[in-house]
Formats: sequence, structure tokens, C-alpha cells
Amino acid sequence: MKEYLSRKGAGYKDFDVATDAKARQEMSEKTGSMAVPTLIINGETVIGFDRNKIDTLLH
Repeated sequence: MKEYLSRKGAGYKDFDVATDAKARQEMSEKTGSMAVPTLIINGETVIGFDRNKIDTLLH
């Protein structure tokens, strides 16, 4: 997914929720999910590698 976002020219911040308790808590509060990968693009949550939704939100 990181490579895909980079090819699209999208900047991102990467958090390892497996080892970062604060990031894990924040993700759970913001998205209501613990699934990975989880992205938040323009305030919209994308759970999993949903290429169509990612592309739509990036445009």
C-alpha cells in the first residue's frame, strides 16, 4: 500500500499500531476499528486496500 500511495503522489504518515499503544488507541477512537491497513483520507476512513475508494478520495 505504501508503494501505491507513493506512486499516486500521496503523502502519508505510517504508524505501527502493533507496537505503538498511543497510535493504536487513536486509531480505535477515530475509526472504531483495529483492522489494518487503515487509512484516513480527507476525513474519510478506508479499511483495507480498497483501491477504488482510495483513488476516489485522492482526486
